[in-house]
Amino acid sequence: MIEVQHLTKRYGRVAAVEDVSFRVERGEILGFLGPNGAGKTTTMRVLTGYLPPTEGRAVVAGFDIFDQPVDAKRRIGYLPETPPLYPEMTVREYLWFIARIKAVPSGERRARVESAMERTRVAEVAGRHCGKLSKGYRQRVGLAQAILHNPDVLVLDEPTAGLDPKQIIETRELIKHLGGDHTIILSTHILPEVSQTCHRVVIINKGRVVAVDTPQNLTARLRGSETLYVQVDAGSADPVPSLERLPGVTRVAVSDHHGGAVGCEVESERGRDVRRDLARMAVSSGWGLLELRPVHMSLEEIFLQLTTEEPPAEAAHD
Repeated sequence: MIEVQHLTKRYGRVAAVEDVSFRVERGEILGFLGPNGAGKTTTMRVLTGYLPPTEGRAVVAGFDIFDQPVDAKRRIGYLPETPPLYPEMTVREYLWFIARIKAVPSGERRARVESAMERTRVAEVAGRHCGKLSKGYRQRVGLAQAILHNPDVLVLDEPTAGLDPKQIIETRELIKHLGGDHTIILSTHILPEVSQTCHRVVIINKGRVVAVDTPQNLTARLRGSETLYVQVDAGSADPVPSLERLPGVTRVAVSDHHGGAVGCEVESERGRDVRRDLARMAVSSGWGLLELRPVHMSLEEIFLQLTTEEPPAEAAHD
């Protein structure tokens, strides 16, 4: 549905975005994640046709955003970080105005406006002026204008910025509900946003893509090994030596004690699943197997590992 190839945007000698490439499949919610100033908003503006690229191309719903801009833009709904509202218009007036701009057929406008207000939960403030809305309602009205023409693609730039916790939860649920009907790119620097909303993540740093994958796959790649948490009741026995002798196990570390139970992190060779062997050993040893689950890196750990530079060697010794 979206294909970005070697996208570069320079301002003079400064590259805001450099050689960015990724794909988004139909119905997918893709998180575009990076620290402030990483190039997220610039990429969003290029994708939606607001900025021309210096190099590269982007295809949306089969249309090149630069060679076929009108056809591509008809299939995009865009919510910039600051929603483009007219403060003197009421919510309903504004959405009617946007419906005309986006060439929604006249016979469908009423139904589209009412549906967009209902889906984004702004019908209760339909008669209120946009300039008198709270930050949360302004974001919702901005989302309503983005989905008004039922686009194939939604590009959402920091959609929960400045919202309170309740509004953030409501907006996340709405975005998840919109996924499937729409292909969504969600730009954010808020880590829980991605882990709770998105199917895959693109991590960008200093204008360059440093990772494209699911959080689960990134965990495996960055650890270089598989990690399990196992908790057993081994009585007075020490389970560590037995666990270390399992084929494929590379490291065992005790992480907690709860009464007679011992919790361990068991690392194994990458691609080696030792869960069956581990469970079999617990049973044959007469241990009580209380818990067995994979251990994943948090998105915070992944993000920091990919976007934090190591200090120079001489500085590390200061």
